[in-house]
Amino acid sequence: MSDGGALAGADGALRCPWALSTPDYVTYHDEEWGRPVHGDDALFERLSLEAFQSGLSWITILRRRPGFRTAFADFKIASVAVFTDEDRTRLLADPGIIRNRAKVDATLANARVLADWAPGDLDELIWSHAPDPAGRPVPKTLADVPAVTDESTALSKALKKRGLRFVGPTTAYALMQACGLVDDHLETCVVRTAP
Repeated sequence: MSDGGALAGADGALRCPWALSTPDYVTYHDEEWGRPVHGDDALFERLSLEAFQSGLSWITILRRRPGFRTAFADFKIASVAVFTDEDRTRLLADPGIIRNRAKVDATLANARVLADWAPGDLDELIWSHAPDPAGRPVPKTLADVPAVTDESTALSKALKKRGLRFVGPTTAYALMQACGLVDDHLETCVVRTAP
């Protein structure tokens, strides 16, 4: 039984335990999770996918990401912002995504809000909430990794104040983890210790 610390994968490398259940997770963990993401469209995609993940396992979203990208025009804010009622109906019938009405509506509404922002505003707003890495202890086990922080709560409030939906503090923290604002790879994880 694990104490929540890093575990050896099939290749012998230590990884965060959550990453070892499927090859999809290993690839996502090693190549994407915790790496800095910039650009309004890229961050809109991550924000949208984190919202769709709410209440579900991340592997469900990860495996449907190609379908999400197709359905939501590669998460290009300008394209999604002009989706019509017919597009909404199409999305709610698309088996390649999560057909949750509230989440689909929030994604469409968020795109419309973001379309009015200046280029780079979403990137700047999100990254302005990145905590100082020197002030954060390196997690040794999963128990050391929070679900919500003061920074994620502040980011959630800032996004909501600007009109975005489905961006609670837990979703905001998952976004911060996924996009590299924080490094929650465990202390002995191969990704954390890699140059």
